[in-house]
Amino acid sequence: MDNNEFSQGVSQWLQGLQGRITDAIAAVDGNAFLADAWEKPAGEALQGRGLTKILEGGAVFERAGCGFSHVRGPKLPPSATQHRPELAGASFEAMGVSLVFHPRNPYVPTVHMNVRMIAADAPGGGQVCWFGGGMDLTPYYGFRQDAVHFHRTCHDAVARFGADKYPRFKKWCDEYFFLKHRNEARGVGGIFFDDFSELGQEQGFAMVQSVGDAFLDAYLPIVERRKDTPYGEREREFQLYRRGRYVEFNLVWDRGTHFGLQSGGRTESILLSMPPHATWAYQKTPEPGSAEAALYTDFLPQQDWL
Repeated sequence: MDNNEFSQGVSQWLQGLQGRITDAIAAVDGNAFLADAWEKPAGEALQGRGLTKILEGGAVFERAGCGFSHVRGPKLPPSATQHRPELAGASFEAMGVSLVFHPRNPYVPTVHMNVRMIAADAPGGGQVCWFGGGMDLTPYYGFRQDAVHFHRTCHDAVARFGADKYPRFKKWCDEYFFLKHRNEARGVGGIFFDDFSELGQEQGFAMVQSVGDAFLDAYLPIVERRKDTPYGEREREFQLYRRGRYVEFNLVWDRGTHFGLQSGGRTESILLSMPPHATWAYQKTPEPGSAEAALYTDFLPQQDWL
């Protein structure tokens, strides 16, 4: 299989994954996603196409965004070459599916998942490709049952690719989804990998497929378990406050956001991860012994969930 055939196969699988996930989420919510197809034509710095699917104001999800993109550009942006300086200035193509689902009920966690491939033209000829992705869970109110289930599913998704993969990717996730300016984790983590090429093209893609295919098994049981939990103004206020942390991470630290903006990507699609509502408060401290305080003491600190 030549490079072009391989890239097209990855692109087709990604589009199918997007469809399967959004169909399942629409069925849970009872409302359909809006599909917004877009294209960056020849002549622009970045060329390609994509499909952004967004559900807003739903019964279960206040905002759920799931985007597919397949783009080509003349020069890799700095965020993609900081670990591969030999490819600075190389032309590239990038494709992936990225999603963030913000639930309405504060007892349902926000979730993020991303799977992607980047291929660059090597200076000496040929093509270099690498993969990235993973998924992570961001609860507002912690439940050990949910965290364990999510991590067990993540573990099983990568287990056949090596016993080292889950511990490595779990640690990578804990370190990556961390707000350094607050010395605080974004959530309870999951798995994350980037610049991954050690398994080669075929097996690297197979691992990405396994992660993408595991997403609904990881998340939907948690949604079903929590979506009808009664809540009041106190829980809603805490949810909006914690969403502010999500915004901070995505804008300050997230390499995917930086890659999209630096490469001239479609801003509306890049920022579909943002929640519809979020708040900030000055030195807000939860009441000791409360469920809100337990998030900080029992769930955000790094730990072995298995």
